Amino acid sequence: MQQELVSVIMPTFNASKYLADSIESVLNQTYTNLELLITDDCSSDETQKILQQFAQKDPRVKVEFLKDNYGPGVARNKSIERAQGRYIAFCDCDDRWFPEKLEKQIAHMTRKDCALCSSSYLICDENNEITGINISPKHLTLSMMKRDNKIGCLTAIYDIKRLGHKFYMPAIRKRQDWALFLNILKECQICFCVTEPLAYYRQRTHSVSSNKLSLIKYNVNVYETVFGFSKIRAYLYFLTHFMPTYYLKVQKRRRDSKEFLKKMQANTQ
Repeated sequence: MQQELVSVIMPTFNASKYLADSIESVLNQTYTNLELLITDDCSSDETQKILQQFAQKDPRVKVEFLKDNYGPGVARNKSIERAQGRYIAFCDCDDRWFPEKLEKQIAHMTRKDCALCSSSYLICDENNEITGINISPKHLTLSMMKRDNKIGCLTAIYDIKRLGHKFYMPAIRKRQDWALFLNILKECQICFCVTEPLAYYRQRTHSVSSNKLSLIKYNVNVYETVFGFSKIRAYLYFLTHFMPTYYLKVQKRRRDSKEFLKKMQANTQ
């Protein structure tokens, strides 16, 4: 059976330390019919040089360079605009995929006849040491996702043939991925998930996402943008629905990670 084209979206900004590993993890997929659409958000390090080298070596790598820094949401949208594939997938410039990620997820989407798919993923540190795991449920609904984002962007794939080429990251500075998946779920209703890990999420010590308190206003902004909540209602929903759900998710991730690391250690002895 002929493989449908997958458009992989990757924003970059001063990503030279991890970029090559991320790109290679995409290009080395067992599912080979893909294009890697990279939009560089005005990097000032060696990122642009690395991108030019990969683009020269592999025609599947297609790079656009922005003249100003706009943020990852704009960079992702620039790549989505250029996408020619049936499927849209995401991989950030410091994350990595398992070689069989696309093959397994697209097969799962075919079996489930669905428009949106995600998977579990491993968590690693800046030195590629595995520190934990995020195990996805078998499926996610709009109601579940409204309480808290349960889709790792690096695992998400959606089907343009089913949904149309109309979904982009909303014009908010952070948490655009959560807002995007909520908008998609408002139409397709359900996301089917692969429960085995298919990617590595890099948890960096001083990244913006590591400071959860600084993200509160951006989480609230998602409720205002996607659901049209007033600011007061958005904060109330955040406090009464998001925070309890997020707390339970973190506790579950800690338990799952402890058990996973214990098993991994036992298997290496």
